[in-house]
Amino acid sequence: MNLFSKFIKCIKQFNLIENGDKIAIGLSGGKDSLMLVDLFSQLKKTTIFDFEVCAIMVDMFDGQYEHTDIINFCNSRNIELHIIKTQIYEILFNIRKESNPCSLCSKLRKGQLISSAKELNCNKIALGHHADDFVETFFMSLMFEGRLSTFSPKTYLDRECVTQIRPMIYINESEIIASTKDFPIFTNPCPADKHTKRQEVKNAINNIENISKDFRRNILKALLDSSRHQNFFNN
Repeated sequence: MNLFSKFIKCIKQFNLIENGDKIAIGLSGGKDSLMLVDLFSQLKKTTIFDFEVCAIMVDMFDGQYEHTDIINFCNSRNIELHIIKTQIYEILFNIRKESNPCSLCSKLRKGQLISSAKELNCNKIALGHHADDFVETFFMSLMFEGRLSTFSPKTYLDRECVTQIRPMIYINESEIIASTKDFPIFTNPCPADKHTKRQEVKNAINNIENISKDFRRNILKALLDSSRHQNFFNN
């Protein structure tokens, strides 16, 4: 099954898109969110759903970095891009001097993304989390919180009156890497990048796969099967 077929499978199984939706893609500039832009561009060429879509890039570096290649990428896919300049990096590292900035950074970026999406009259926000993220989040919840939990493919945020969707949970990170070699990937200059608990969990799972090569796939299948009977999903 190709990436687009897996994308459609997830959308239909979890009823992620409905006619009349206006969807904002959360675009970081990394491989995952660029892949999501490409998949939505393909979907727009079909007649499966009648919807609108745009992309929102929350620039945490307040315009210090050039994004011409990403702008051109979105234009080539007929996806309107909105770049929102913020001072998130300045707040985290120079003002607050956070030693563990990832959680607060995520909250600030998410808040700005939701606010911008609502200003654009979007009722849904699409995030680029994939199958590996789904499995890693489960193990992070288990290891650090003592909970059996992971994120949901579809979550209604009642305080913000928007719905979060994650249409790539059937797509493996390795597939995305192979498919985005020619994409204009923005390398995150954040000093905390690749030095997180998530990266440690990812490395641990990679080590387990040396023993069981189907470990990720089997965990993903078990989680999705179990979710029909038990509540494993959080936001």
